[in-house]
Amino acid sequence: MRPAATATATAALRLRASFLSTPPPPPPAAAAAVSRFLPRHSTFLLPLRRLCSSAPAPPRRDAAADAAAASGRSEASPVMDAQFESFRAQLDESSTLRDRIRAVVSEVESASRLASAALLLVHQPVPLADVLGKAKAQVEVINGLYSQLAEILKECPGQYYRYHGDWRSETQAVVSMLAFMHWLETGGLLMHAEAQEKLGLSSGEFGLDVEDYLTGLCFMSNDFPRYVVNRVTAGDYDCPRKVLTFLTDLHASFRMLNLRNDFLRKKFDGMKYDLRRVEEVYYDVKIRGLVPGESKQEAA
Repeated sequence: MRPAATATATAALRLRASFLSTPPPPPPAAAAAVSRFLPRHSTFLLPLRRLCSSAPAPPRRDAAADAAAASGRSEASPVMDAQFESFRAQLDESSTLRDRIRAVVSEVESASRLASAALLLVHQPVPLADVLGKAKAQVEVINGLYSQLAEILKECPGQYYRYHGDWRSETQAVVSMLAFMHWLETGGLLMHAEAQEKLGLSSGEFGLDVEDYLTGLCFMSNDFPRYVVNRVTAGDYDCPRKVLTFLTDLHASFRMLNLRNDFLRKKFDGMKYDLRRVEEVYYDVKIRGLVPGESKQEAA
């Protein structure tokens, strides 16, 4: 190798070593984070630093626009606000009305419990007139409470089934109690029109729903098995026959209905178990020859 070429190569190596030993200028803040992940002397940092230093500042936003963006809304629509203001008024009115209805229904439930507690004495050796007298006193109270419900519903005509669920279960319990009391007095079925009359209702705007009436009759059948056993224990051996005849006719009448697979259908299916328990009691009494007048009926 010639001496001139050797000197040129040596000078180039010294210049490169001095360039590599010189520290680079401090990077801007935007490129500092990127420089941690790249080589210290990477050739890609120079364009990035120039780009960060020459990038324009973000435009300033108006304070009103910032407030609208923070609230998640754009400019308010008068038509939309008017519609939802109307909805708010309707919901507040409905909530107030429902609170009034529930206050009356709570009193109906309390009076119904007192009447049912009085009817429990029918399973004890207590005169029937005394038992029915205490229960009828609560029926008068329930009649007045249903009149209050009717007055409240007059404020919202056509909205019967909107609030009907607030008193449905209480009405079914009341109908069951009234039907059992009616059977104790007459031995027959409490008709739908008679039940409405006892509650002070009409067939107009506020009446007794048919499904509530039928469900109440299904509830009534649950009281007969215990009643029959206690009456036989007290020496009334003809009671099972009367109850069996009544429940058999009632069950046959329900079979005429095309019931859906709902709550009423399930309660009607439970009636057959009450009927079976009464049949068992009647069979035990009959097999022992305790049915009064049985021999005369067989002879006839």
